[in-house]
Amino acid sequence: MTHRHPPDASHPAKIGVVTISDRASRGEYQDKGGPAVREYLVRVLTGHFDAISRVIPDDRDMIESVLIELCEIDKCCLVITTGGTGPAHRDVTPEATEAVCSKMLPGFGELMRKVSLEKVPTAILSRQTAGIRHKTLIVNLPGQPKAIAECLDAVFPAIPYCIDLIGGPYLTTDEEKVKAFRPGK
Repeated sequence: MTHRHPPDASHPAKIGVVTISDRASRGEYQDKGGPAVREYLVRVLTGHFDAISRVIPDDRDMIESVLIELCEIDKCCLVITTGGTGPAHRDVTPEATEAVCSKMLPGFGELMRKVSLEKVPTAILSRQTAGIRHKTLIVNLPGQPKAIAECLDAVFPAIPYCIDLIGGPYLTTDEEKVKAFRPGK
């Protein structure tokens, strides 16, 4: 077994951050979801990473295309989406995620909904999920910054190990903020 090291400045991990919002993509609404995800990552990750950000409309074909681009061309180990997970007609992020993934990880959505339901009864309407495309973990989050942090606090302990299992970089966390779980450690 080779010993894996956290990404360094010369080879930072790449993480996609995709805000999915018709209004934000048209400039009618300030994107708060993407910045909330980036702030969270800066706070909890200790290794070097590059955030590759996109703001796109609630368009299934475009969402699929951007997810594939971030996985295949940009070689992100993790893509976090925010927005488009509700029951409205234009909310198609989970469907786009499923379409581009070879394996779905429903436990992510189950845990995020459980945590959110402790705060607000309408969390049951959220359809966020997660899946794997080749060597990339894709995680869908709701669009509200407060919900983003709550959901990431719940699932982030499993993310570094999941990325290990699919052949990605060895991500490390500030254990006072989020303790990454790896079996046998």
